[in-house]
Amino acid sequence: MSNLYSSTYELLNKYRKYILILIDTFIILISFLSPHIISGVHPDKIIWFENTWYIYTTIYIVTFVLMGVYKNIWRYAGIQDIFKCLQANILANIIFLVLTKSLNIFVRYYVYIVAFFVTSFCTLAIRIVYRAILIIGDKNTKKLSHYTNIMIVGAGEATVAILQEISRNNPNNYMVKCIVDDDKTKIGRTINSVPIVSSTDEIPAMINKFDIDEIILSIPSIDKENKKRILDICAKSKCKMKILPEVYSLLTDNKNILDKIREVQVEDLLGREPISLDCTLTKEYIQGKTVLVTGGGGSIGSELCRQISSYGPKKLIVLDIYENNAYIIQQELVRQYGDTLDIEVEITSIRDKNKLNQVFASYDIDIVFHAAAHKHVPLMEKNPEEAIKNNVIGTYNVVQAADEHNIEKFILISTDKAVNPTNVMGATKRIAEMIIQSYNSHSETDFVAVRFGNVLGSNGSVIPLFKEQIKEGGPVTVTHEEITRYFMTIPEAVQLVLRASSMAEGGEIFVLDMGEPVKIKDLAYNLIKLSGLEPEIDIDIEYTGLRPGEKLFEELLISHDKNQVKTNIDKIFIEQPTSFDEQELFELVKELEQAAYNTDIEKIVYFLEKLVPTYKRTTNEKCSKSTECA
Repeated sequence: MSNLYSSTYELLNKYRKYILILIDTFIILISFLSPHIISGVHPDKIIWFENTWYIYTTIYIVTFVLMGVYKNIWRYAGIQDIFKCLQANILANIIFLVLTKSLNIFVRYYVYIVAFFVTSFCTLAIRIVYRAILIIGDKNTKKLSHYTNIMIVGAGEATVAILQEISRNNPNNYMVKCIVDDDKTKIGRTINSVPIVSSTDEIPAMINKFDIDEIILSIPSIDKENKKRILDICAKSKCKMKILPEVYSLLTDNKNILDKIREVQVEDLLGREPISLDCTLTKEYIQGKTVLVTGGGGSIGSELCRQISSYGPKKLIVLDIYENNAYIIQQELVRQYGDTLDIEVEITSIRDKNKLNQVFASYDIDIVFHAAAHKHVPLMEKNPEEAIKNNVIGTYNVVQAADEHNIEKFILISTDKAVNPTNVMGATKRIAEMIIQSYNSHSETDFVAVRFGNVLGSNGSVIPLFKEQIKEGGPVTVTHEEITRYFMTIPEAVQLVLRASSMAEGGEIFVLDMGEPVKIKDLAYNLIKLSGLEPEIDIDIEYTGLRPGEKLFEELLISHDKNQVKTNIDKIFIEQPTSFDEQELFELVKELEQAAYNTDIEKIVYFLEKLVPTYKRTTNEKCSKSTECA
């Protein structure tokens, strides 16, 4: 049967236009005969029949050709194509009526009426049948014999759009078996012949009943709490899960809605509403200013560039040592904003003091966001001298340049690992905080730091690593069963950074509320389940041990008393500054720089401990896959 469909499909596809013309010709003749057959009068006894049938047929075929009926791709036919075919029928019949009357050819009126209805019905019907044969043949030709059984969650307009798109174009070979929705008035009804079978609480039972392979969450406006509840229910099955993005990304139109369906991401399971702030003050702060972003091609830096660009800066300067990343964000912003955004790219290292001074002298910079840094904890444990050169000396160079050129505001992107650091990376970021706090006390520039935890999807994040390991069949490597981290999405973190910087007066260390810490083990389990697999059965979890410098739990505040200050923004706090000897700080920084360039590890550790009294280097054994563990 499959071969028969495939052969029919190939034949119809190759000669489709000519086959349709022949079929239409036959239909038109039968339609013209139908009034006489109905009346019981043989055509031979009708003197005008032999003089008019060819006129009627010619008028119809020519009208169909001129109106483009044969140009339609009936495999994807919609209501407009059907309406065009009906219009062609009406026009052809009117032309035939006018022509016969003008030539004084006698035709009874009931012939016009019956012939029109029969022709219209048959030409439309044959195209619907033709379309069905093409679709079946298309599926067999592409060997799409195995359907993906789909359950859709949500019985709203988005689901209607999905079903309509699947009926027109179905490259993934979806077979929508059922819909679930919590609106009880919809249960028992259908959308495009697909039944609405139950509420979301009964999803597991419906998965078994309809043998579901994949679930699509089709409620773009759903709140985070309900999204997490539904995804948690779905995660208990072995079904793959996809989701429509938030409602704002669907506002333009519902065309190609299947392309907008994405994989479920870990942030969908965080169970909290995304952070959304009033951007008015941020826009007033950025608009018309010249802004420099160091590390502008990185995950945080590039998002800073995106959001800054949306606020109408006078000029945006992207500074990065890695030209590929800088080029990518430059081209993205050029495509989006065109000539309305003045953007410059500077390729240099923040270690190069002379080039930095040249950059600062070339532009009248108002604001600096300093995101350039080495951030990978295990790699910096193995290469502490590089962390010193980049995170300490590089920051010092940018701070000095900002001070010398009277920059309005300098914002350091810091990390929760700077709090009671147990690793070189965290210690270097704490020293960077101390440098900007020291400069703030005697500079015209307002120096501030913004401290936050891990961001989902950033370069070096554990999430892309887990996804790659799952794709390869495992194992997924987790350093410790109890290890936890704070998580926030990159856009959320950058939004808070910009808002904090707009309210900064100088000297503050802003701390972002990252919500509740998340177990890395739970992240791994959720990602495996979201892939339609079972943890510890389909994909193994391998615990590799804490890496050098790694904590089980991260902290966001140095002080553990009531000294942190609330701001008027719920998610932003200010860490009270700790006292230190500024003269000793810069003397030790010089010593640290010499030790780094001499690659003297013992001295580096010694000076780090002197500079950061809370720095306690851990003795975790290095895991066998130090750059591949979470």
